[in-house]
Amino acid sequence: MKKQCYPFRLFKLPYAFDALEPNIDALTMELHHDRHLKAYTDKLNAALKPFPELHCWSLERLLCNINSLPVKLRNDIRNNAGGVYNHIYYFSCMKPNGGESPGGSLAEKIDQCFGGWEHFKSKFKENALEVFGSGYLWLVTDRRGYLKILCSNNQDSPVSRGFCPIITLDLWEHAYYLKHYNARSGYIDNWFNVLNTEFAEENYCQSRA
Repeated sequence: MKKQCYPFRLFKLPYAFDALEPNIDALTMELHHDRHLKAYTDKLNAALKPFPELHCWSLERLLCNINSLPVKLRNDIRNNAGGVYNHIYYFSCMKPNGGESPGGSLAEKIDQCFGGWEHFKSKFKENALEVFGSGYLWLVTDRRGYLKILCSNNQDSPVSRGFCPIITLDLWEHAYYLKHYNARSGYIDNWFNVLNTEFAEENYCQSRA
């Protein structure tokens, strides 16, 4: 993910709002990006404005060093820097005409850790359906290079815990409620249909570099 620092700019979607139809509807994408992500971006900049010593810090640096920040700033960074980081990752994990099986070293690692792509999808969906409340489900690598399925609550981010993200699924209701109401299962299936596995492969290779 391209690094930037204060003032953080609203992430530009790499596709049109309607490009993921019929899997992810255009209105959900517009509201998700133009309202939810914009709000996190604006609140992050407002929180950082009085701290010029942090203006050169990237999202990753902020999230990896929350406990070293001024106490009154920590929740704002956890919630808003996390909200920006997580949404950028989520939007980047999707593409028009996606959903292909991964290739290369990521495919080999998924075979090793999960017994194949279809087994991974089934396990990932099972975990996503078990998430209570709002949050994200991630595929990450740990410090030993193993793949793990990991849940984060609210806008917590796995980078704060030392993991390298590969893909993420937004499980806040605003990501799917307009199309699926409270039926999360259909949303998960649709998300897999637009999953950008090339992005996932790039992230996995970078995590092992």
